[in-house]
Amino acid sequence: MKVILAVTGCIAAYKSALVLRLLQEADAEVLPVMSKHAQHFIGPLTLEKLSGRRVVVDQFQESSPDQIEHISLARQSDLLAVVPATANILGKFAHGIADDFLSTLYLSTTTPVVVAPAMNVEMWRHPAMQANLSALRQRGVAVVEPDSGFLACGEEGEGRLAEPEVIVQAILAQSPVEPTLGGQTVLVTAGPTVEDIDPVRFLSNRSSGKMGYALALEARRRGARVILVSGPTHLDPPQDVELIAVRSAQEMEAAVAGQGDAATIVVMAAAVSDFRPVGQAAQKIKKNQAQPRLDLQPNPDILLRLGRQKEGRFLVGFAAESERLEENARLKLERKNLDLIVANDISSPASGFESDHNQVLLITRGGPAQPFPRMPKAKVACKIWDAVQEALAGQPATAGG
Repeated sequence: MKVILAVTGCIAAYKSALVLRLLQEADAEVLPVMSKHAQHFIGPLTLEKLSGRRVVVDQFQESSPDQIEHISLARQSDLLAVVPATANILGKFAHGIADDFLSTLYLSTTTPVVVAPAMNVEMWRHPAMQANLSALRQRGVAVVEPDSGFLACGEEGEGRLAEPEVIVQAILAQSPVEPTLGGQTVLVTAGPTVEDIDPVRFLSNRSSGKMGYALALEARRRGARVILVSGPTHLDPPQDVELIAVRSAQEMEAAVAGQGDAATIVVMAAAVSDFRPVGQAAQKIKKNQAQPRLDLQPNPDILLRLGRQKEGRFLVGFAAESERLEENARLKLERKNLDLIVANDISSPASGFESDHNQVLLITRGGPAQPFPRMPKAKVACKIWDAVQEALAGQPATAGG
């Protein structure tokens, strides 16, 4: 995939370098473009060295004599992403003004367009700005909503550039891909579960949900209908994915049971708490009333139940291990009647929980273990879905397959 990454003049322009790196980690080739004003915030040399490509800035910059730069660049790319997108460039896009390289490039582009706005809160809220965004959305431009928070001008509110990981997820969601999972209904669980002790305290784990969300996004990109059952996370769900938000293991079990009949593939990527407190206090337990012991009871084993009631579904589980990775993963694969298990070593701080990367071992029923090096979770998701599709291709067709 070739992505034109266009940078405009905003204090958040420095984050474009991280977006570039994340795109490269997702196997995208990045073609950098900058507005003249962007050079006040980040130098072209930075993007040139990171991308290995010449940075186009000027409409009349020297190029091949047999090519018109904005036409040829538009034709050789798969997607145009503007990060950050200022109010000025969004206004030009909305009204078809072509007075510099980037605005001319936009009018020449026939591929998907993603914009990530960044500006002052009042600029963001202005009726003219919102009208411009509405016009762009109607044309099919994907807008990555800015975050709320402290802004460079010293004010607080909407307008801060979205996090680079969120922007890259939006770009990948728009990128063209073969609908190899078309006709499948995929159910993915993600994130932690939370078991309340009282209205303030709870038991949980360090799962961020990033792996499950990456799997949901990639399944949707490949054409599947996707149901995402998620415990509490700070992540935005991928576009066109059906989100069911849950909190506890029992809520997750009920949600999975309620959707399980529709699913042809189930991927249990959630880190479900093994235990929950015996009873939940209705009021906060005071320190002087608290007991130094917490009584626990087992939570339902959702994956085990699914394995006993597969009914033709393809079932994927995860094994987060700190020792004897392959041995423990194979035992879980057999015990829970899985078709594929994804094992990862949680003892490494550079991968696994809370990290943007993972290093996994994929094991199919009756097949050899496939080890993969540390890579971004978006890329791990691709490897997992490749393995699922390969396994399905070697099996008799099931419902929806």
